[in-house]
Amino acid sequence: MKFGGTSMAGIERIRSVAARVKREAAAGNEVAVVVSAMAGETDRLVNFCREASALYDPKEYDVVVSAGEQITSGLLAIALQAIGVPARSWMGWQLPVNTSDAFAKARIETIDAEALLASMGAGEVAVIPGFQGVHAKEGERGRVTTLGRGGSDTSAVAVAAAIKADRCDIYTDVDGVYTTDPRIVPRARKLAKVTYEEMLELASVGAKVLQTRSVGLAMKENVRIQVLSSFTGEDAPMADTLPGTMIVGDEEVALEGSGNVERQLITGIAHDKNEAKITLTAVPDKPGSVSAIFEPLAAANINVDMIIQNIAHGSGSTDVTFTVPAADLARSIETLNQAREAIGFKELVHDTRVAKISVVGVGMRSHAGVASTMFSTLGARGINILAISTSEIKVSVLINEDETELAVRVLHTAYGLDADEAA
Repeated sequence: MKFGGTSMAGIERIRSVAARVKREAAAGNEVAVVVSAMAGETDRLVNFCREASALYDPKEYDVVVSAGEQITSGLLAIALQAIGVPARSWMGWQLPVNTSDAFAKARIETIDAEALLASMGAGEVAVIPGFQGVHAKEGERGRVTTLGRGGSDTSAVAVAAAIKADRCDIYTDVDGVYTTDPRIVPRARKLAKVTYEEMLELASVGAKVLQTRSVGLAMKENVRIQVLSSFTGEDAPMADTLPGTMIVGDEEVALEGSGNVERQLITGIAHDKNEAKITLTAVPDKPGSVSAIFEPLAAANINVDMIIQNIAHGSGSTDVTFTVPAADLARSIETLNQAREAIGFKELVHDTRVAKISVVGVGMRSHAGVASTMFSTLGARGINILAISTSEIKVSVLINEDETELAVRVLHTAYGLDADEAA
């Protein structure tokens, strides 16, 4: 069971989490709980580090920012003991959760689960701080590490894999994965099951339910994840009755859908307004030109998404358009201007008032016409497409930001995703 920052924000909410954990333990389950820091606490600790020194040591930064989860894990263990549930907290270094040495953005390498399993087998609930681990070089005591923002989801999946859990329940402020954002489309439907691949694509194109890294790890380790709401009453159904969304392998979804004539073609529609469009005009139309644009961006760790090379001009030049994360726009412009002579472009034009709309579904693999439905639906409503990118189970288009909500609504209807009644 994993609980996020809003679920742990204050003693009353921690008591509510304890009651939920007690129900699971009382049902005969062996339970490990991974917790985030209280909402806003990590930001507060990060700001302390920045105030102390702009050039802080990442090793000491990790000591400071990992404290938030240490506090909530101890408090939850106390709250569980207060209601008669045997419980203890396990710090990342006590298990240990072994990580790489990339302080502030470490990756989990191994988890030693022997002591943890023994404790759980004896009837104790294990409470583990998310986001933190330890890195130890040969012959030295370990240093505390953290996994980067959103790392508690990854911690939960890694612990679930290490103890070979039947399921990893991630409690959050939404009650599952929907066909699209219910705030935009009231008729969005909650999905019972989503494949790892679909969830990876949805997470990467704007659906903020789960952190992409945690889904990738779940897929690699075959950990079944369930997304649930932690803000339901005491009489809410037990997690075993599967009231949330299960994220599982292709085979499990295919097996369940084997009685259906066809499974749903499109699983969901995501939108992302955190994109920026860059166009370089009059780039020389010759071998190596495109490489001269994207190699400096790659060296600066800037992720390029959609790319269009326009029709060549008669003068032997062409325009190249691509998108980058909006947060990286200033660095992208600086990087490209520094390489201007090598690239040979005439002008750099940028636009932040764009949005990426994506349709995702494994059903695309065996069905033609998904992209044409998208283009004709948007065209019929006068929505202009600025760029297109595709993968095996996803089609994304770039449009004007002002038309985001309209595009999501009309596509949701066009693909037959609307529920009979509003959620």
